[in-house]
Amino acid sequence: MSTSGPQAPRVALVTGTSSGIGRAVVEKLCQTGCQVLAVDADPGGQSVAEAAGAEFHCADLTDGEQCRAAVARAEALFGGVDILVNNAGIQHVERLETFDEGKWRTIIDLMLTAPFILTQAVWPHMRRQQWGRIINIASIHAHVASPGKAAYVSAKHGLLGLTRTAALEGGEQGITANALCPAYVRTPLVERQIADQARLHGMDEQAVIEQIMLEGAAIKRLIEPEEVAGIADYLASEQASAVTGASWDINLGWTAR
Repeated sequence: MSTSGPQAPRVALVTGTSSGIGRAVVEKLCQTGCQVLAVDADPGGQSVAEAAGAEFHCADLTDGEQCRAAVARAEALFGGVDILVNNAGIQHVERLETFDEGKWRTIIDLMLTAPFILTQAVWPHMRRQQWGRIINIASIHAHVASPGKAAYVSAKHGLLGLTRTAALEGGEQGITANALCPAYVRTPLVERQIADQARLHGMDEQAVIEQIMLEGAAIKRLIEPEEVAGIADYLASEQASAVTGASWDINLGWTAR
């Protein structure tokens, strides 16, 4: 992406950065010239961020004050946040009837409330400079549902709604908001899901991959984190200034049927 414009280099805040998509996004944005604050609840994410050339901030994003503190840290380091990538997420697989309420609340707080609070916190800076990029890492589960994922599916559907609302409100302020909706990406979160799905469905793990994860896909493979990061980088660029309110499906043809 180009970092030219009224404030160069651009400043990005990315959440959920110790592995997977978040790590790939941090690496890509650093490579293309952004100043990046990587935010993760795992202190081990510091070495990942430093290796990519980013600053690191450890935060529990289920806590609204810690969300606001992360933005304040970016403002102290760099002056403001131009690009927000909401990526942090967790998963819990259980039938709705026995789904733990505490896990429900944690997933909703991390994957829907935190993006709202972070977006709210970065908005004034973006509005003042008439330029901003909100990039929400949603999921194919922002469009469709799967058994055993009540909280995750609800959070991702809500995140798509938040994206569209932000796009409408930001349109006259130079702020774009878009969602990326990948199917199964080769990440630690997905790897943990395989065992959970095997338990839920009484299947072996290879059968889960073939019959559940990739059964509806035209392209029979997992998506690589770098593929998602490449599209996030485009959406953060000047070239994507006309793209807003969009749901970018990266789903191996899952919804083509």
